Formats: sequence, C-alpha cells, structure tokens
Amino acid sequence: MKLAKRVGRISPSPTLRITSEAKALAAQGVDVIDFASGEPDFDTPALVKEAGIAAIRSGFTKYTESAGIVELRSAVVDKLRRDQGLTYDKSQVLISCGAKHTLYNLAQALFEAGDEVIIPAPYWVSYPDQVLLNDATPVLVPTSEATGFQLTGDLLQRHVTARTKAVILNTPCNPTGTAYDRRALEAIAEVALRHGLLVVSDEIYEKLLYDGRTHVSIASLGPEIYAHTVVVNGVSKAYSMTGWRIGYAAGPKDLIAAMATVQSQSTSNPNSMAQKAAVVALHEGEPFIKGMVAEFDKRRRFMVDRLNTIPGIRCALPHGAFYAFPHVGNLFGRRSPDGPIDTANGLAAYLLKEARVAMVPGEAFGAPDHIRFSYATSMPNIVEGLERIKVAVNRLT
Repeated sequence: MKLAKRVGRISPSPTLRITSEAKALAAQGVDVIDFASGEPDFDTPALVKEAGIAAIRSGFTKYTESAGIVELRSAVVDKLRRDQGLTYDKSQVLISCGAKHTLYNLAQALFEAGDEVIIPAPYWVSYPDQVLLNDATPVLVPTSEATGFQLTGDLLQRHVTARTKAVILNTPCNPTGTAYDRRALEAIAEVALRHGLLVVSDEIYEKLLYDGRTHVSIASLGPEIYAHTVVVNGVSKAYSMTGWRIGYAAGPKDLIAAMATVQSQSTSNPNSMAQKAAVVALHEGEPFIKGMVAEFDKRRRFMVDRLNTIPGIRCALPHGAFYAFPHVGNLFGRRSPDGPIDTANGLAAYLLKEARVAMVPGEAFGAPDHIRFSYATSMPNIVEGLERIKVAVNRLT
C-alpha cells in the first residue's frame, strides 16, 4: 500500500511512545519509575467527576453542537475575562478534543504550502509536525539556556521572512518551564504586529506557576495584538483532566469559524459528558489548582536540587509547568557497559535499562543536550528515581 507523502514527514510522538514503553514494562512486572508522562498524577476533582456522572445519568450522551455546547463556550468566555481581562463573544470560541486537537484544527485552517511558521526551540514535540502535516515549513529558532530559553523580539525579527505567517508561543513552556513576562511579550508583539503575523499562544500550563509569578496572555497587551492572537488552552493540565479531552481556542471570528468547519468534518463535537464536566471545572476548580500547584512546587524544588548534586548534570529552576529540563551534555563521551554515551537519546536509553527510570530525551524538543524530567509523580517516586539515576550516572566511566 502506498501511503500519503505527508505521513513520511513526521514521526510518532516520542513522549507518548516513551510513556507507553514505561507502562508496558510496568505491566510485565518491571519496577519502572516514570518521569516521562506529561500529565498530573492527581485525580480529577470530585465535583468535576460528579458533573460527568450527572450528565450520563441525565441522558446527556448524544451529539452536541460541533463547536461545543453554548454553556461551555460561555464558561470559556467568562474564564478569559476573569483571568486575563480578555473579551470574547461565544462565536470566537471553539471547543475541541484537547488542546492538541485545537492546534491541529488551527494548522489545517491556516497553514499551507509556502507558509513559514516560527517555533522557538526547545518546543513541544507536536508543533513542527503539525505544521509539516499541513504542507508549511516550521522555522525552528534556537533559544539560549543562559537567557531562560526565551524567544526575544530581536530573535524573532531575525527569522521573519516574506513567507512567515505565524509564530507559536508556549508559556509556561513544555519542556523548559519558562514563563514569559509582560516585557518579553511586548517585544514579541511589536515584531508580530510590524509584520502582520498571527501569534498562536498556547497557554495550557497557565495555572501552573511558582514563586509568585502570574500569567500574562499576549492577547491582553492591547487591541491590535488581541486581533492577531489565537489563545489555545484546555482543562487537561490545570484540572487533571487529561483523559477527558477538552481543549479550546479563542481568537478572530473568521479563523475560529474556519477551524470549526474543519472540526465538523473530522471529529464533530467533543465528548458531551466531558463538556459538562469542563463547565464545572472552569467555574469551580480553582481551589483544587492551588493545592496541586503547592505540591508540585515542593517536588520541583526537590527534583532540581537533587539533579544539581549529580556530577555532569546542571538544572535551572523552572518557572512553571511540571517539568525539569537539565543539561546533560557534560555526560556525553562517557562509557556504559554497552558502549559510549554520545547523545541524550543514548543516555535516556541507558537510564531506562540500568536505572529503570523513563524520561524524554531532548532531541524530541529540539534541545539535544537536555533531558526532560516530569515531576508529576509522587515524592517517593522522585526520591527513589533520582537516587537510581545518580547511581547509574556514577557508574559511567
């Protein structure tokens, strides 16, 4: 069978692959500690689960409007006004099957052959592939660890061409945990407006911030950049609802309408019961978030402190999300029993085999000298996993 050429442009998600491998090993009885998963280990809040159960019991189990129920779109409008001071109409909001689906709808509706899309590296693994799947060209812009892995206005300016259509921002960022402040976003907005670029602002980790930081949406910086921004978000991370698959976009009415048309011919509506649960999460889930973030903060500090005690590894304290992103390049050139360790992929494979700890190598994120560790797991797992890693690294010669 001859497959479409577009399939050959992309690879399976490495984060999902590694997580699946870790789960398969665990199912075989292997004691694997998973630092790869990109989802909170907390249960979905009880009141949210009850809303889903109530929807089932009341018979709310049929198709809904393809773009999402009015109640949920209204809840998103309320949330964006309350949290970011953004004003949208329900017609400017689309509910989809997770934020990844939201981003894919956008790519389908907006990108085509000849377009360039600027993506700061390190990046979430699906951004480049979604651009490639829609015949456009991802322009990967390396950022510096010394400057917190942030895209600057000057750096953006240097990579804009006549073909540039959009820039993708992720704040807080997966995998680095970097969060952009107002000043940094203002510089990016200035360049985007100068060149008429659309800003795709992925804010899925907005609630997971530490050290007193507050989230700033680039769309909130003024009416001009508001009109050139699509805000992407969802309930997966903030409310520990990854399996419920509810994401959303808010932005220019014509683009949202085009995305809704794409969705109507692919998935149709998101899960009806999950939509009802998401309404409750957006209206009543804030107390849950505070408790989860407080626990993540403890794990964040512990993990980074311990990583920095391992010779050859250095790790900055992330601003947000639930990932540590240590530099491991100083370990390259050392030898394991199976041969030299020359890459983050090789180091991750060694640590999975020898330490029985799963993590995602930085090549997947455009950062080959780093590895992503998730601290969305229990403190006992973190303590044990990091000790195993330290022992395994010390065995390298």
